Amino acid sequence: MKDAPARLLSEFLGVFFLCLAGIGAITNQAGLTGIALAHGLAIFVAICAFGHISGAHFNPAVTTALALTKRIAPVDALAYIAAQLVGGIAAAALWQSMTNQWQGVPAIAGNVTVTQGLLAEIVTTFMLMIVIMGVAVDKRGSFAIIAGLPIGMAITADIFFAGPISGAAMNPARWFGPALINGDLTNAVVWIVGPLVGAIAAAFVYDIIVKPARD
Repeated sequence: MKDAPARLLSEFLGVFFLCLAGIGAITNQAGLTGIALAHGLAIFVAICAFGHISGAHFNPAVTTALALTKRIAPVDALAYIAAQLVGGIAAAALWQSMTNQWQGVPAIAGNVTVTQGLLAEIVTTFMLMIVIMGVAVDKRGSFAIIAGLPIGMAITADIFFAGPISGAAMNPARWFGPALINGDLTNAVVWIVGPLVGAIAAAFVYDIIVKPARD
């Protein structure tokens, strides 16, 4: 991998920013609006800062989808995913060390089944990944230069409607960091399988159906 230290540090920091902002907003009881904006703004600034270095995946599901569509080499994808997971763990550990509070783990609502939570993660991640494909991966998109804005807005919108259902993590690293530090891996399938299925489906749907024909 060319420029591996810079690229992997960028992936680490992007997830670190996302998790720290999200965990803080949840712990500080910022409400649904505050939580949604914290995640969306964190991704927006992280993409602006690091998109030109690593491509700003910041999500194992995104990296997996891009690897399966041959946009990143498998060995590079594994390195990206490792950096992303460590970023999530570091953010959760730092928050806990600063506050002695063990919160910020995505969870399904009490009246929601695991299947419903899984469906929510699939749908929200599909929506997020379609936006990523259209504005960041496909350089012909009209928002390619400022891809962080629509991607951040997509995350914000997803949390508004699905946050109360599944936490709307859309990102295994966003779940895994605080889950590991909190020692709570309950219903892991929701936040691992859900985002992976949603992102992979969106990448292939975009490539096969949505992507405009080349001139």
